[in-house]
Amino acid sequence: MTHTARGEFVVSMKPLEFEGVDSESQLGRMSIDKTISGDLCGADRGQLLSAMTSTSGSAGYVAMERVSGVLDGRRGAFVLQHTGSMNRGAPSLLVTVVPDSGTEELVGLVGEFEIQVEEGKHSYEFSFRLSEQ
Repeated sequence: MTHTARGEFVVSMKPLEFEGVDSESQLGRMSIDKTISGDLCGADRGQLLSAMTSTSGSAGYVAMERVSGVLDGRRGAFVLQHTGSMNRGAPSLLVTVVPDSGTEELVGLVGEFEIQVEEGKHSYEFSFRLSEQ
């Protein structure tokens, strides 16, 4: 059975050194720290890699975040994988649970994490299920 968790999060991102590339590469790396509230309560830490282009509004990023907390009354951790791009201003983003990354009471977790940003506030809708082992 698929469930939906909803809530908000506060995110802090800081630039990190991207080793082995020159300043003209347009590649970047950032740390991600989130505090999550709502149906999923907890925190996460991760890193993001980005690529800018010379075309305005076009870029791409990937990120991995380890979320620790309580989801639907179950404690544990899991990893979210981001794949995002902007094609001349048109965004595309897919954030999914890495298969078999769930721990403790979240073993078998699968799902898709949708992020919304409105007026600077971040919220989420997380469609998930716990598969049988």
